[in-house]
Amino acid sequence: MVRSRAPPRALTAALTRRPWTCPSCTFFHRRRYSQKPSRHEQKNPPTTQQPTEPPDHRKLGTQQGLFMNSVYSPGSPIFLPRGARVFNRLVDFLRKQYVRYGFEEVITPTIYKKSLWAKSGHLENYKDDMYSVTGYAKSGDPPASAGSCGDEGDKHSAAAPEVQEDGEEGEYGLKPMNCPGHCIIFASQHHSYRDLPVRYADFSPLHRNEISGALSGLTRVRRFHQDDGHIFCRPIQVEDEIKKTLDFVKVVYTALRLGVSYRLALSTRPKDHFIGTEEEWDRAEDALRRALESSGMAWSVNEGDGAFYGPKIDIILTDSDGKEHQTATVQLDFQLPKRFELEYQAPAPEHEARGETTEDPELLASYGPVRPAMIHRAVLGSVERLMAILIESYNGKWPFWLSPRQAIVLTVNTSEPVVRWAEEVRNVLTGNDSSAYEELQTGSLPSAENPLRPTGLAVDVDSSARSLGSKIREAKTNGYSQILVVGEQDVENKQVSLGKQRMSPAETRDKMLNMVHTFQ
Repeated sequence: MVRSRAPPRALTAALTRRPWTCPSCTFFHRRRYSQKPSRHEQKNPPTTQQPTEPPDHRKLGTQQGLFMNSVYSPGSPIFLPRGARVFNRLVDFLRKQYVRYGFEEVITPTIYKKSLWAKSGHLENYKDDMYSVTGYAKSGDPPASAGSCGDEGDKHSAAAPEVQEDGEEGEYGLKPMNCPGHCIIFASQHHSYRDLPVRYADFSPLHRNEISGALSGLTRVRRFHQDDGHIFCRPIQVEDEIKKTLDFVKVVYTALRLGVSYRLALSTRPKDHFIGTEEEWDRAEDALRRALESSGMAWSVNEGDGAFYGPKIDIILTDSDGKEHQTATVQLDFQLPKRFELEYQAPAPEHEARGETTEDPELLASYGPVRPAMIHRAVLGSVERLMAILIESYNGKWPFWLSPRQAIVLTVNTSEPVVRWAEEVRNVLTGNDSSAYEELQTGSLPSAENPLRPTGLAVDVDSSARSLGSKIREAKTNGYSQILVVGEQDVENKQVSLGKQRMSPAETRDKMLNMVHTFQ
């Protein structure tokens, strides 16, 4: 068996490297600034207690101010500023990997006409999980029908208006997935076999009509974001693309410190509600089996659990409570390319369609249309669901690069020079150079001396009139990854203290950015 490639050495080394901060910074700062533990602390030293119950992302999410829910939109989490930081970092991380794996990002509509969902097969096989969207009736328009795409009256309604592809229509559907939109993009252009594979990625929000009793925090929602991607490739390229996708999953989950704790499951043809022939399904399932065998990882079979358009490989993680969640997925589809009449031009088209090669010059001289294979893939899966798993996996203690509270600058006192220097330290760490913005406001571009270069680091300042020990305890309770201190001596030396280290703000910034870039 050929094993999938291991994660890059630099990534593995970064994940195993010891943190560069001192875990005993509380003791150090007390000793430096002559702050002894109180009598109560001496008589009652802190003890480490084992948690009595597994971490719950709903409780931790509330405690850390990550997300909330509203009765006005059940199942649609509202990310608060700190939760949005984590969400955006996960998405940005995936975007950066697209360079390696050859994906190009697109932005597609949230709603499409029902005629599109009929063409893709969703209206027939998936409508109970969809939402319909109707506009308010305009003057002179016939009344629009109410309800969802799952209403029985929409099944084969003789009263339903005939809809032209280029005409108006009263009812639309909120998209539960991006695949039909990506098929539209592929069909809009002419393709040669030399152009393939074509890989599209999409972070558009999706909506699925989950029953209210199934809704739970971030794990089961109605509105979510998926790192959705679709690969249009030649039949001969299918297995290689699936292997690359499994490698993509392995690299990303290693960076997230999830390792290979996930399991792989092959989901096969459903008994009902599937499109295509059994022969086409058998061919697709065989291709996925070969890719799984080549991956070198253990896998199992979920009989009849495939999507209605094709079999799939699901990546399944277990949360802190022992419950399994499907996150990443790889699905092979020969049906949507057929329904959307997708094609590319290739020599020896009959051999090409079977995934075969030929050296016959006469056959190679003949060009013709060939249907591409379509691979649906998501690495994070639902970003919301993966965030829930990460919150519980980290138990609220985030790695620095993902942390919603990366650093805080604490002042020893409230004197004006110390407070002003603390603000200056934060500006350096965040890349907030006021001179660069002043140059922009005057109509000129920032100079080399004052570049407009925000770092993306999340840094707060606590200059309240409290003891340093009290500020440190609160910062730790709030989950700050790095706690920096500035006092009179730091103002004089233009430095900042972090544990036992004293560095310039620029050196501190560079160290923090290195932690971000190496996923510490």
